[in-house]
Amino acid sequence: MTENQVPVAPIQGQLMAGKRGLVMGVANERSLAWGIANVCAAQGAEIAFTYQGEALQKRVTPLAALVGSKLVLPCDVTDEASVEALFKNIHKEWGNIDFLVHAIAYSDKAQLDGLYVNTTRDNFLRTMDVSCFSFTSVARHAMPLMPNGGSMLTLSYLGAERVMPHYNVMGVAKAALEASVRYLAVDLGSKNIRVNAISAGPIKTLAASGIGDFRHILKWNEINAPLKRNVSILEVGNSALYLLSDLGTGITGELLHVDAGYHSIGMIAVDETERLVELVGAMNASVNGT
Repeated sequence: MTENQVPVAPIQGQLMAGKRGLVMGVANERSLAWGIANVCAAQGAEIAFTYQGEALQKRVTPLAALVGSKLVLPCDVTDEASVEALFKNIHKEWGNIDFLVHAIAYSDKAQLDGLYVNTTRDNFLRTMDVSCFSFTSVARHAMPLMPNGGSMLTLSYLGAERVMPHYNVMGVAKAALEASVRYLAVDLGSKNIRVNAISAGPIKTLAASGIGDFRHILKWNEINAPLKRNVSILEVGNSALYLLSDLGTGITGELLHVDAGYHSIGMIAVDETERLVELVGAMNASVNGT
């Protein structure tokens, strides 16, 4: 731990020893999905990874090797045949799995700016398909591979609960995703399969690069969050470990906020007015192009 108690490396242990899981959505070493995979591997889990397209394969394969994984498989979540083939391959290699991590989302970057009301039908449907329905799809295919129970996890953001700048239709899709978690938790609970979500605070990831003025969002969260900082992918990974391991066996249908407490505040930090005034000025300059 550092002086302010932020973890800098995964804790080694055996919490996930003997468990196998699939992590979907790793794009690079800054991905939330990688933070989760890295922490689970440090606790003894065997992990399979997915990728979509040759470019992502080149990024994911070396990361998988870092945690001793040779199971790196293609999957296009918009193609049912591709999803089916993925789980057939996993079943062939491993038989069963113990956990599933879904960290996949997409929307047209151009439509995350401007007004939500101007979202096109095509982008709305594609955003919902990739960012929301895909979790239900992979959950359905993963379910038969968890005959002894298991844990499924997806990732959300506060923009599902409150209006956030430059989030637009993605916020609507994440809200639907969070509702899916609750319905899936009921559907799969009798099979001892738990379904949860983490709502992570803003972190510099490849996905976040599509959000306009993201640096201002990061600074706003840092100033106003109770812990006076942002969170790391490792902290998201540690929280995911709790939900995916036997530590979380009594939890399902839950949305866990990992955001330094930002979701709990009701107004700006009154002791940070000078910094907030400076930040608002920078935000206005960005909007006005000055």
